[in-house]
Amino acid sequence: MKPLTAAGKLGIYLPAAPEDFRSGSISRADLDALRADPPEWLRELWATGPFPRDVVARKLRVTNTALARNGVSDAMTQEQIDALVGEEPEWLIRERANLVEVQREATRVKEKEIERRERTNRPPKNR
Repeated sequence: MKPLTAAGKLGIYLPAAPEDFRSGSISRADLDALRADPPEWLRELWATGPFPRDVVARKLRVTNTALARNGVSDAMTQEQIDALVGEEPEWLIRERANLVEVQREATRVKEKEIERRERTNRPPKNR
């Protein structure tokens, strides 16, 4: 697989990885070996970053879109994330509340759909 794909599966920011990782192709066996016995550089990236945008969003408990809306860079270190959480800017509070509301609405819609299906004689979908 391409290094970008492997980096995504490992949850690391590709430009921060060593050159030999970025330049070659990675087999599934190599990826499994990296997961099973991570080298020091990988453990360091997992611990301190820089992290890709999706990992930053998860750590901040917001969406990728919320980061883009508020001008947050693609990659952040754990130190930068901790500083942002410590500051707790207004946009972060607002976006966290927005995500909670969106998740609550998604749960409500799902429950409503389950209830509707239970009232019918249709067999359930296998999802």
